[in-house]
Parts: sequence; structure tokens; C-alpha cells
Amino acid sequence: MGRKNKSYSKDLHQQAYEKLNGMQHFGESKKAAVLDGTEKDKIFSYSTYATYWKHTKYFVKWIQATHPECTTLKSAKKFVNEWLQSRVDQVDSKGQHLSAWTIQTEAAALNKLYQIDKADPNRFQPPKRKRSDIKRSRIRTERDKHFSVTNNDELIRFCKGTGCRRNVLERLEGRDLWTRDDMEKEVSALSGRTDLSDKENKHLVVLKDALEVFPDHDTFIHHRKDKNGRYRFAPLIGPDKNAIIERMRNTAPGEKVWQYVNSNADIHGYRAEYATAMYKSYARPLDQIPYDRVNKGTGKRFQGDVYTCRKDESGKKLDRQAMKKCSKALGHNRISVVADNYIRGL
Repeated sequence: MGRKNKSYSKDLHQQAYEKLNGMQHFGESKKAAVLDGTEKDKIFSYSTYATYWKHTKYFVKWIQATHPECTTLKSAKKFVNEWLQSRVDQVDSKGQHLSAWTIQTEAAALNKLYQIDKADPNRFQPPKRKRSDIKRSRIRTERDKHFSVTNNDELIRFCKGTGCRRNVLERLEGRDLWTRDDMEKEVSALSGRTDLSDKENKHLVVLKDALEVFPDHDTFIHHRKDKNGRYRFAPLIGPDKNAIIERMRNTAPGEKVWQYVNSNADIHGYRAEYATAMYKSYARPLDQIPYDRVNKGTGKRFQGDVYTCRKDESGKKLDRQAMKKCSKALGHNRISVVADNYIRGL
């Protein structure tokens, strides 16, 4: 006779794989899941799934080596905090610790695997992430030694002018270049119909939003199937705008603009330069932002459109309206993400 609980016949690796696989809900609305309370049971994008699975495998390998008596995910759960603390304490051959960003990602992966609620008092509290911990994009890394800036000059300039994430960049086609005239014609055609599908309605909303948010731009990139399955139109900017347009227009139908994107390219760093340039183009001098709000407690007036940074950038002030445009162009919903991760050197 076989075992009653067949999950015990599967090794930890297989159990973890099946658990995360069962959470895949790619393309679904995360916002809707948060509202109906099912968000913690779901993973909404392949990139997030791939990241969580990678870090889950590290945990499983460690469990098998240090606690071989654990043969089920349930029995391994009590060692989650021990594993994460060992990662915090880990020091490499150069005397460096893992970054707080890495630890938080590993914690997020296991919180998802075990569906550990934020209110759980036993939930591991990783170190706070600081801007100085973002090693990639700021300082020379081992990967940079295998990347030629000279040989990849056109790619770098393209990224700084478009703000593309890697996943978008790798499947970008010539048809993803849109002019304002193209977009206005599409809006007119869709607005004149009464039989729009949900997909067409969403497309219409995204088009209108880009035209309204960026009235001073005439050329856009269609970021298809970006993070969490979303898409957007973001303006081309910078001195290489015409070269970018030419490359995209010269790409044959059905072909990719970039046949190969070097895996060592610092795409996040180029997006940060795009973001900073975008912010600067819209930011007003802080002393010209009106004192349009009143503190109910003190009666003093203050600038509602001035954003005060927190954490390690505490005290730095930014133009909130310029941040919103920058956030929209990058495909983020919260301006705090832009302040903490993208806008630099101000």
C-alpha cells in the first residue's frame, strides 16, 4: 500500500516548485486581488515568479544541507528566520555583506512561499534598504568587467532615451514607435465606436492618459507587456531621440529592434538616467512652488507640491508634480519609488 500523504514522497525541491507554481496568476490585476483579499496567494508576473523561485531554491538547498531531517515544506518553515539571519550575517571573501536589497528579496520570496502575513509577529524583519546599498548601477561590479561601454554605446544611448526595462527592450519592435499624431488618430477611431472590447477600452484609456500627461512630447515608445503585464506609452527624450527614431523605423516588420541585449548591461542604471532627465525637464524651482495648503493644527501655509524625501535621503525636497510625470513615464504607481530608486545627483 502507498502512503496516505503522497506529498511526503516528493522531495523539498518538488514541493516548493509545485507550491509556487500553484500561485501563478500572470496577467491578473494585482490591485483587484488586494481589494478582494487574495493577493497573498498569488504571483502576478513571470519575472517575480522567477526571482522568488531562484531564492526559494537557495533556501531548499540550505535546508537539505543543514537540516536533512526536514522532508516537508511545513517542517522547514520553522527554519526560515534562521536561514535569513544567516544571509544577513554572511560575509564574502572581500569582507562584504549581502546588500539589504538582496535580503529583502529573499525574505519576500519565503513570505510568499509560506504566505506569512505582514502582521505575523514572527515574520523576519530584514535590514532597511538604503540608497547606498544599491550596488549595481552605482559602483563598478564584477559584471562590469565583462561589458564594453564602447561596443554597446548605441544600446546605452537608446536606453537612456526610452527608459525601457530589459523585458520590454528584448521584445521591442519597430511598430512600438508611436507619434502623437498616430495616437490621436487611434483615440479618435476608438472613441467613435460603441462596441469596444475590454482590451480596446483599456488601450483607449492608456492612450488618452499619455497624451494628457505629456502634452509637450511628440514621439512615444509603446511599452508592451511590461512589469506585472501592464503596458504604457512613454515619451522619447534626450539628444539621441532622432537616432532612436531612425533605428526603430529602419527595423523590418516582425523583427526586434535589438536582436541581442547584453546581459551585463546596467539597464536599471540607464533607466535612472532617463528618470533624472525626465524629472529635471519638468521640475520647478522649489521657491516658485506656491504655498497652497494650510496646516489645520498650526494654521501655517505650506507647499502641497513639495515632496520631502525619507530614509537616507531624508530632508531632500522635490517637485511632486514633476515626480508624478516621471513615475508615469517609468511605469510606477508610487512617487516614493522614483525618489528612492531613480532620481539621482540633484
